Amino acid sequence: MVTGGPALLDARRARRVAERVPDPELPMLTLADLGVLRDVEVRADGTVVASLTPTYSGCPAMAEMRADVAARLRAAGYARVEIRTVLDPPWTSDWITGSGRRKLIEHGIAPPGRAPRGPVPLVLSPTRPAVPCPRCGSRDTEETSRFAATSCKALWRCRSCREPFEYVKEI
Repeated sequence: MVTGGPALLDARRARRVAERVPDPELPMLTLADLGVLRDVEVRADGTVVASLTPTYSGCPAMAEMRADVAARLRAAGYARVEIRTVLDPPWTSDWITGSGRRKLIEHGIAPPGRAPRGPVPLVLSPTRPAVPCPRCGSRDTEETSRFAATSCKALWRCRSCREPFEYVKEI
């Protein structure tokens, strides 16, 4: 990253532009809220390099994310833009910001819990997370479908308020 003076201010400005790009599948979140935007730097030649980490390898929304970040940066006056896909370290749902988690709840989507760490124990019976309802807060909920509109979400229903909701899975 460029350090000092006008170059540093330009890098901060470019980052602010990229941070405001909404996620194409969860438009109430920005790519920064989701933790997908990893870095933004401005090279000495003026090229803005934005680094994105997909939530899933092969995520179909990545092409849209790259195009949206590039378009926003170009619209902000950056003529040379490069978008990098960074796979290491892999994205984890722990990267969703506190603000992003609040926005999910405000829009009726349950945010993920903590992602598993270290070796995952072998469990022969299904385990279900206690997913609180984003509308009423009840933990008396049930999964109705392992997959929702996107592979990173599941469909759930609250037994208390009877409302359906989506749940972002832990990764």
